[in-house]
Amino acid sequence: MSVDKFIFQPEDKTYEFLERGTPPGGWRAGMTIDRLVPTHCAFCGVQCAMYLEVSGNKVVGVEPRLDHPINEGRLCPKGVAAYQQVNHPDRLLKPLIRKNGRLVESTWDEALDLVVKRFQDIQREHGKDALAVYGGSSITTEKAYLLGKFARVGLGTRYVDYNGRLCMVAAASANFRAFGIDRIGQPYADISLADCLFVVGSNTTETFPVAIHFFWKARDRGAKLIVADPRLTQMARTADLHLPVLPGTDSALLNAILHVIIKEDYLDREFIARRTRDFDKAAAAVERYTPEYAQNICGVPAEKIVAAAHLWGQSAKAMLFHARGLEHHTQGTENCLAAINIVLATGKIGKPGCGYGTLTGQGNGQGGREHGQKCDQLPGQRSIEDPEARKYVAGVWGIPVEEMPPGGVSIVDMFELMDKGVLKGMFSLCNNSLVSIPNLNWAIPALRKLEFLVVVDFFLSETAALADVVLPGSVWAEDEGVVANQEGRVIKINKAVDPPGEARIDWQIVCDIARRLGKGQHFDFSSPRAIFDELRLASKGGRADYYGISYEKVEAQKGVFWPCPAPDHPGTPRLFDDRFYHADGRAIFHPIEFKPAFEIPDDEYPYYLTTGRVVYHYLSGNQTRRLGFLLSQAPEPWVEMHPRLAARMGIRDGDRARVRTRRGEVVLRALVARTIRPDTLFIPYHWGPPRAVNLLTVNALDPLSRIPEFKACAATVERAEGAAP
Repeated sequence: MSVDKFIFQPEDKTYEFLERGTPPGGWRAGMTIDRLVPTHCAFCGVQCAMYLEVSGNKVVGVEPRLDHPINEGRLCPKGVAAYQQVNHPDRLLKPLIRKNGRLVESTWDEALDLVVKRFQDIQREHGKDALAVYGGSSITTEKAYLLGKFARVGLGTRYVDYNGRLCMVAAASANFRAFGIDRIGQPYADISLADCLFVVGSNTTETFPVAIHFFWKARDRGAKLIVADPRLTQMARTADLHLPVLPGTDSALLNAILHVIIKEDYLDREFIARRTRDFDKAAAAVERYTPEYAQNICGVPAEKIVAAAHLWGQSAKAMLFHARGLEHHTQGTENCLAAINIVLATGKIGKPGCGYGTLTGQGNGQGGREHGQKCDQLPGQRSIEDPEARKYVAGVWGIPVEEMPPGGVSIVDMFELMDKGVLKGMFSLCNNSLVSIPNLNWAIPALRKLEFLVVVDFFLSETAALADVVLPGSVWAEDEGVVANQEGRVIKINKAVDPPGEARIDWQIVCDIARRLGKGQHFDFSSPRAIFDELRLASKGGRADYYGISYEKVEAQKGVFWPCPAPDHPGTPRLFDDRFYHADGRAIFHPIEFKPAFEIPDDEYPYYLTTGRVVYHYLSGNQTRRLGFLLSQAPEPWVEMHPRLAARMGIRDGDRARVRTRRGEVVLRALVARTIRPDTLFIPYHWGPPRAVNLLTVNALDPLSRIPEFKACAATVERAEGAAP
C-alpha cells in the first residue's frame, strides 16, 4: 500500500488512510478503530509494550505505547507484524481428528471425548506415567501454572516439561547453583549505567533489537563493549573488542579471563570475603588457564584475552550478559558458572550499573519456568523433591501429598522414552517439536511411536500435522494474563478480541479435559484471574513469590518485579543488593574445567556447525513464517561460511550447498561472508524439514540442566551439484 497521508483523530479514534490506489481486498479509507487495547508483544523476552487497534472483533493494527519503560514506544519488525496472526487465514477454526490417516474436522464433543477415552485407556493399560504433558514459554504464566497442575493432578503423571528446556535451563541451573535463585539480578535500566558491557553468545542487536537501546545508552556515555561470538555479528562489529571463540570452548576463554583478573589483582577482595564462598576453589581451577594455554583451545588470541580482562577489571561498573551461544552446550551450566565467577570475583553485582544475567529468548521464558511446568519444579521455583514444598503445594491443590508425583525428566529425555515405548501418549501446547528438538531424524520416528498425540495450537504446525487430535487454541490477543520478561518484571497481557470460529481459549480447553477426566473440582476456574489468584497462593513463600502481585498492581506500576511477598511490597527490581538467596546469604564460586563438545571436527567432518536466530523470525517459525513481510525478508534458511572455506569447496555466494553431519544432510543457499570463523558454519533454526538445521544437530545433553548442544557439532559442506542457485 502506498500512503499519501495519515490522519489521527483522537476524539473518535478514526484512522484515515488516503491512498494512491487500493489493492484488491486491501485497506479502505476511513477505517474506524473502536478501541486501543494496551498489551505487550507476542514474541521475545523483551515483551515490548504496544496498543492493539481493534475494529469490531478484529485486530487491525498496532500502535506504539510510549509510556512504558521497557521499550518507550519502540518495536522491532516482529512486534510491528505480530497482530497479523490474529485474523490470519491459516488459523485453525475447528477441532481436527485423524481418521483413515487424515485429519478431518470434528465437533468439540467428539474431539474431547476421544482425547479423554484414549488417555484413560492408555493409563489403564500402561499406568499413569505412560502419558506426558509438554508445554511452552510463549503462553501466560497462568497457563504455564495450569499445565503443571494438569499433568500432576489431572493426569497424575510425573512426565511434564516445557520448551524452555531447549532455551534457558542452563542459565537457570547455574543461577540456582551460584545465587540460590533463578532470575536476572537487575532491571534493564541498570545497563545504561555501566562502564563496561561483556556479551557472550548473544547477537543482541538482531535478536533483541529493542532491548539494545539500553546498551547504546551506555555506549553513548563511553562504556566499553566486549563481545564473544564465533561470528562477527552486528553487535560484535560495534564492539571495542571481539573475541571470535571456537564453538564449544567458552569455558576455556572465561577461565583465562578470570586467570588474568586474579594475576592482575582486579579482585574485589572485600566483596569476596563478605558475600561469597569457595573463591579459592575457583581460583585454583583457573591457575593453568593462562591466555596462551586458552588460546590453543578456544582460538582467541592471547592478547585479546588479556585485553578483555583489562577492560572488565579496570571498569568501576560492569555487566555481563549471555544467551544461547553460551548455554546450548553439553557444558552449558558450567559455561554460565564460569561467567558468574568473573562477575563475583570483581564484585560487580548487586549495585547500580553492575550485574549479570541471561537474555531470555521466549516471550515468557522467565515466567514460564517459575510455576510448575518444569519437570523438576513446583510453583514458586520450589524443588519438586523438597518434602515441605510438596506438602505445601499439595495443600493448595487439595490433594493428598502422597498423590503428588515425583519429578520427571526433560523433554529430550522424554523423546528417549517415546523411542523406547515407555511413553504412549502426550498432550502438547505451545511448542513445535518437529522443528525444535535436536537430531530430528531420530526425534520424528520417536514421536511417531506414540499411540496418541494431542496438540493445541492456532496454526497447523509441523508437529500438529502428525497429531491424532488437533484442538484449535487462542493467540495472545484473545486472552489475558501475566508474563515475566527478561528483567523478571511481571507485566500484563490484555484481551483484545474473542477467538475466531470455534477456536477456544487454551486454559478453557485444559479445564474442560480435566472435568471430563473426573478432576473438575481441581480445575473449577472461571477466568485467568482465578487461576492467577491460586498461583499467587501456590507461590507464596517460594523463591519466585508472586503472592503480593495483583493485576491492578501490575497495571499501575507498569510491571512488578518478583519476588513480591505481600500486597504492600513494591517488588524487587534489584535482587542482590544485600544478600544472595542461599541460606547463608552468600553466592557460591564453582571450579570449572573445560570439557570439549560432545562431537568435535575430524577428517570426515572437519568443521563446526552452530545455529542461531534471525531478526525476522521467532522460535520454530510457526507464526512468523506466515506473516508476509517477515517471510519476505527471510523466506528460507541459509548456510553462512567464510570466503576461504567457500573457495576451498568451490562454492560461490548464492550457490546451493549441501551440509552434512553424522545425523543427516540439508541443502541450503550459501551466504559467503567474512563475518564468521573459517572453520565454522552457521545455519538459522526457524524452519522445519527438509530445511531444518535440527536434522543435523546432535541430541547430546548438558548433564546438569539437560539442555541440548545446539551450538556445536561436527559437519562438512560441499557444493550441491546440479542444484539451482
